[in-house]
Amino acid sequence: MATSGVKLTKQSHACVRLDKAGRSLVIDPGGFGEADAAVGADAILITHEHPDHFDEGRLRAAMEADPATEIWTLAAVADQVAAAFPGRVHRVGHGDTFEAAGFSVQVHGELHAVIHPDLPRVTNVGYLVDGSVFHPGDALTVPDHPVDVLLAPVMAPWNKIAEVIDYVREVAPRRAYDVHDALLTDLARPIYDGHIGRLGGAEHVRLAPGESAQL
Repeated sequence: MATSGVKLTKQSHACVRLDKAGRSLVIDPGGFGEADAAVGADAILITHEHPDHFDEGRLRAAMEADPATEIWTLAAVADQVAAAFPGRVHRVGHGDTFEAAGFSVQVHGELHAVIHPDLPRVTNVGYLVDGSVFHPGDALTVPDHPVDVLLAPVMAPWNKIAEVIDYVREVAPRRAYDVHDALLTDLARPIYDGHIGRLGGAEHVRLAPGESAQL
């Protein structure tokens, strides 16, 4: 089911902004992206603690800029910022549902993908927004719910292109947008675009940072 009236704006790397009815929700405004990506957001969702998804200084700046801004995230991140913003930081985990900035959100997943067996896995959650748009964070989580728009993490130390293609196939969205792409060079982008577009089984779209699409 398509999400009506929602504008998706791609920020750098894993960060996206969703706007609907004059309110905005930002997911994963980390250290690889724009310094002001979270400023002006009504709600901020963080998938996990790694610095390319969670930048404490930038979150604090957004929260201080607007006393109405709230954060939803897992405990590992919430514990670092909750004391400074009483009542505005909400801990969530797999199976939770909540409303944020006029969007309905379901939480899916528990662990970050395996980078290497010698490295401990941190917690990670994905967010299904309005029953339609899914941001998995750093995992290949498949929600137990149909997904219209998948934000597909196309390039990371923990994945390879075959896994990304199979992930898009398994989730089976109508459309897949690239995220987690800051480490992907311009030389490699056409290769990734071609493979995911031909083999993923869904319409594949890559937006440049700052570019938007109406969902």
